[in-house]
Amino acid sequence: MRPMLATAGTHVPAGDQWAHEIKWDGIRILADSAGGAAPRLWTRNGNDATLAWPEVALAPGRDLLADGELIAFNERGRPDFRELAERMHVRDARRVARHAERTPATYLVFDVLRLDGRDLMGLPWQERRAVLEGLELGPWQIPDVYDDGPMLHRLTREQGLEGIVSKLRTSRYRPGVRSRDWRKFPHRTLGSYVVGGWRPQVGTTDRLAAVLVGERTPDGLAYRGRVGSGIGARESRLLRELLEPATASPFADEVPREDASGTHWVEPLVVVDVETHGVGYDRLRQPAFVGVRADLTPEELP
Repeated sequence: MRPMLATAGTHVPAGDQWAHEIKWDGIRILADSAGGAAPRLWTRNGNDATLAWPEVALAPGRDLLADGELIAFNERGRPDFRELAERMHVRDARRVARHAERTPATYLVFDVLRLDGRDLMGLPWQERRAVLEGLELGPWQIPDVYDDGPMLHRLTREQGLEGIVSKLRTSRYRPGVRSRDWRKFPHRTLGSYVVGGWRPQVGTTDRLAAVLVGERTPDGLAYRGRVGSGIGARESRLLRELLEPATASPFADEVPREDASGTHWVEPLVVVDVETHGVGYDRLRQPAFVGVRADLTPEELP
């Protein structure tokens, strides 16, 4: 089964008919504990992830099907997808155990779809939530729900969290459907970065498809990631005209092999604006090119 999905919203809804939850920076997981046995964990794409998360795949003691988010915390105490990324595809039991001991994952359950053989998906969200809050789930946790969406949206931005999800209290659970009854509001951050290289479109040698960008630091230009989204034909031509070839990488740190391979290095002279998800990451999350900052030089960046 595939989970119900939220539609991107433009304005956080207000009013008693809506409930609001924190949007966690993790992995969406359905946990199916048939007959109260140890659950099978399924990703949103239907992949079995049980072996990767042994500290989560523990029997809750009842027959249930839960929907939630798998998260792990970084050294700042914030949910951080990077802490999960290394483990997503690990299947070797010894490596999994080491990961679980070093950075244990937490399963946050925000919906219950079946309980003791009874299908709950036809119930309104508020009734499913009441059932969920009455359960004892052992190591699994139930995150809070909030009435004031605009306030929660503002606070999660200030705290550097991923965003919020607003849910219609009367909404039924519709597996695999992206519904407007659930609306997501991820936080996006605009920042300025220095271009240090570009990569051609696959099958070409001169069509710029992505740029490698960095951030000025006291130790030099620190690599922050590859940006391809938002670069169309016009932006590609403009960037090619502005970028000056260099003989070596201008980044002070090592660029990952998958990004460095096939890259044309350039002099770090051009500043671009990039919209990205979240803050405080070594690598930009879901970056999108916004435009060239002709009014800024790298030396003028903070």
